[in-house]
Amino acid sequence: MQITDIYKIWQKLGKNSIGRWLFNRLIPVINPYTGALKAKVIELNRGYARLELKDRRGVRNHLNSIHAIALTNLGEFTSGLALLSLFNDDMRGIPVEIKINFVKKARGTLTAECSTELSGFNDELEQTVVATIKDSEEDEVAIVNVIWKIGYKKD
Repeated sequence: MQITDIYKIWQKLGKNSIGRWLFNRLIPVINPYTGALKAKVIELNRGYARLELKDRRGVRNHLNSIHAIALTNLGEFTSGLALLSLFNDDMRGIPVEIKINFVKKARGTLTAECSTELSGFNDELEQTVVATIKDSEEDEVAIVNVIWKIGYKKD
């Protein structure tokens, strides 16, 4: 399975609650590190991703809020899904830089959202993709800017 297959899998499974449940169980198989975050993909369309992260002990810090790196991982995962949904089978991408702005202590269930486009390119490109993370009161808690290096697979 290629990482670009993830959007194709969502298209087949994401239409109903059972399919979405199964899709979210596949994430740790496809990417064990990201799967350990236990964020749930709620919506995935071409160029758009929305994920939810439940507040639980495993993602908290000593200040009783969600850990900075958990927020960073959530933003990177969300931006990656939105971007990968635009890829064709010969494309690949990897984050080369992540910047995060912590706006407010993150507590409770969080929603991460990302909307992006992909312009045409010949060989490779670096593109900034932004994911916004909000709490249940719709307050921004973090803004994650991920610079992705995008290119075509070499044989």
